[in-house]
Amino acid sequence: MIPEKQRLQDSLERKADWKNWGTYVGDREWSTVKEDYSPNSSNTWDYFPHDHARSRAYRWSEDSIGGFCNRFQNICLGNAFWNGKDPIIKERLFGLPGTVGNHGEDVKEHYFYLDNTPTHSYSKMLYKYPMNEYPYSKLEQESRARDRYQAEYEIEDTGIFDNDEYFDCYIEYAKADQDDILCKITAINRSKDKEAPIYILPHLWYRNTWSWGYSDRKPVIKNKNTNQLETEEVHIGKRYYSVYDPENPRTTYLFTDNETNNQRLFNVPNKSPYVKDGINNAVVYQEKGCTNNEMGSKVAAKCFKLVKPGESYTVKIRFSNYQQPENPFIDFDSIFETRIQEADQFYESSVHTSSMSVDTKRIQRQSLAGLLWTKQYYHFGVNMWKNGDPNFPRPEKVERNSHWDHFYANDVISMPDKFEFPFLASWDLAFQMMPMMLIDVEWTKRQLILITREWYTHSSGQFPAYEWDFGDVNPPVHAWACLMVYQHIEKTTGEKDLEFLEQVFHKCLLNFNWWVNRKDVNGNNIFESTGFLGLDNIGVFDRSSKLPEGKKLQQADGTSWMAFYSANMLKISLILAKERKAYESIATKFLEHFINIAKSITSKSGLWNQEEGFFFDSIFSPKDSSSQIKIFSFVGLIPLFACEILDSETLVALPKFKERLDWFVKYRPNLVKNIAPFTILGENGNRLLSIVDKEKLQRLLGKMLDENWFLSENGIRSLSKTHQENPFILESCDSARVDYNPGESTSGMFGGNSNWRGPVWLAVNYLMIQSLRTYYQYYGDSFQLEYPTGSGHLFSLNLIADDLSKRIVGIFSENEKGVRKFTANKPIYQKEHWKNNLLFHEYFHGDNGLGLGASHQTGWTALVAKLINELNE
Repeated sequence: MIPEKQRLQDSLERKADWKNWGTYVGDREWSTVKEDYSPNSSNTWDYFPHDHARSRAYRWSEDSIGGFCNRFQNICLGNAFWNGKDPIIKERLFGLPGTVGNHGEDVKEHYFYLDNTPTHSYSKMLYKYPMNEYPYSKLEQESRARDRYQAEYEIEDTGIFDNDEYFDCYIEYAKADQDDILCKITAINRSKDKEAPIYILPHLWYRNTWSWGYSDRKPVIKNKNTNQLETEEVHIGKRYYSVYDPENPRTTYLFTDNETNNQRLFNVPNKSPYVKDGINNAVVYQEKGCTNNEMGSKVAAKCFKLVKPGESYTVKIRFSNYQQPENPFIDFDSIFETRIQEADQFYESSVHTSSMSVDTKRIQRQSLAGLLWTKQYYHFGVNMWKNGDPNFPRPEKVERNSHWDHFYANDVISMPDKFEFPFLASWDLAFQMMPMMLIDVEWTKRQLILITREWYTHSSGQFPAYEWDFGDVNPPVHAWACLMVYQHIEKTTGEKDLEFLEQVFHKCLLNFNWWVNRKDVNGNNIFESTGFLGLDNIGVFDRSSKLPEGKKLQQADGTSWMAFYSANMLKISLILAKERKAYESIATKFLEHFINIAKSITSKSGLWNQEEGFFFDSIFSPKDSSSQIKIFSFVGLIPLFACEILDSETLVALPKFKERLDWFVKYRPNLVKNIAPFTILGENGNRLLSIVDKEKLQRLLGKMLDENWFLSENGIRSLSKTHQENPFILESCDSARVDYNPGESTSGMFGGNSNWRGPVWLAVNYLMIQSLRTYYQYYGDSFQLEYPTGSGHLFSLNLIADDLSKRIVGIFSENEKGVRKFTANKPIYQKEHWKNNLLFHEYFHGDNGLGLGASHQTGWTALVAKLINELNE
């Protein structure tokens, strides 16, 4: 068996624990909700700023550049650099909090996740570190001065990379075995004519768990005056750490403790001179007495070289569970070479296909590498956080995340973006698992099950939304994700993983009931004021806030998501019913839910507008009147997601369900007259369960596939381009308006980070592509549409789905000039050592495909790997 596949198999069978150690250290812990202990947790951006991070012990988890740790983050390996000019060592990434960045929080560094395997047997990233002083103040001052209508001020705008005066710092890890970790740091001088100094400072430290008052057990790392440091901790046992610096025959180690420097931050004397920023002070300021050479809970090796232009400097690290021979690095290079070959073999045999170009393989592999690098150890106990710790009790009541005291996370979780969104986000995670299942099905299943566990899910059945407000509402896509994973397993292995499907089905059943009981207040199958539903500023006002005068927002997307949820739960119950007949009646229940929701949303008093041929949100007043909000946004396209195929084989196997299906048509014609006629057979005897009938489908797709409306060269826009000339204005709401805005957000809604008023988002584009393929299964080649609308060229829905996929992949692909759309406006990315290092942004400009928002959201932007996979099957 291919070695990486064997490691995955051994992990699955519990023969080995290859996933215990991995790239699980966060990119940012400062300025997060978890670390906010300000009064009522109302000052998240500023309570724990970047300036404190080097001096202040974190409470919940750690951060680093390219860090590595075990799954409970007892101890961390990390990397730091110093160019001899910066005021601080580069120990962590720098960026702006939401109160400073003109488009919300924003990382101001250049780094790239280049490779990773599912067991983290090999991983590689690149950090570009300037030789000249890093412009911290300039970045902050310029960003503060800019408004939301101006572009973000990036680090390359300061000119610091203009003359290629920087180091390419490659950070690589390889596992000799499941507990023997090797790390290689290589700094390459990219200047053509400048010799420059570089300090490489490999770090090893314990997460501070002793300061909070639960245990005084404080592990230490000791220098035994050999070539290996030694440490022991109850959870990880005895371990040995070695650093090889080719420039220094005997490595210099600087020891301190992972303790807050109270003197610097709060003008309170320190109990010990050895505090968290001791290594920084010893290196940058040559301060004496702030480190020692014997022991501490934090240590760094001090490695230095004056590097000539084009020259490289490599430092090697080994961290093992057994004492190495006299030379721990004798087999170091051969292990790395083997792991790199095995990583290549894994991707070539398991992920890529022979039809892919070199560039397409690069896109897919780096997107999956980013997805694996965004795994993060996530520790957060809401009750403990709200009350404080024995040594640091909170004097005030905390309102944030009220009613979520049960929530306790102590797991490795797939994050949206480890710098800008380094926290659990449940609907992001569902999409992240679509590409993840291409490389690690076991971990995919575990992630989806994790969200449903009792220490995550509320007793009411609500799934947690995201760290800022677990009680907010994300689109209910969890059942869909689990269904996709089940079908992937069956397709690739022939196995029916009913145990997994049944386990998540029961938890989703509780969650579905929460939705019905809490969000359909009037019991009319129209879901009201459900929340922002993950689409941030797509509406004319904050959809998570209450409307004045008792008004309610009837949401087209909220209602459609519930129809989508019903269809997913119906499909799962039909799969289970084939093996366990008790689920047949449950399938009937979800059929009833779907039909009732579909009838409500498409009726004259619902959210469909026959004149416009579109779905709209509606404001419902206590006077029993309602008015539609005629914004042509993705909100009105989400009803297309609510579709499912009922195949003839299933209906033959489940006659009672088929009887109920036919009964609805015969005896409840008023319920089904406005939706797809699901008794009419389509291709291969399939039936279609869909909110929209053929006429509505044609009208909606006519707009969606029109380049003057939703269709762009880069996918489907989140808002119609028609609003560029005709903005929507709601006079009754202080003249609130929605304009077509294809780039960064000009609204401060939800922090101003994200924009749904014109850009292309991969998550909903992916669902739309899958929906088109579902409709194709029913209608086949006989149903064709103009594509683009008005072109006179007719295509089947399957070919349209293919082309939409190609447009999205094209955002990342090299054109004939070697330029990629997502960085087409950045000349630096056309340079030799930049152009093949890819980023996977949060969203993309609706007109030109430029990358926007969080820059490392792989995350759900790794969906491009899944689209590549589907195009090349």
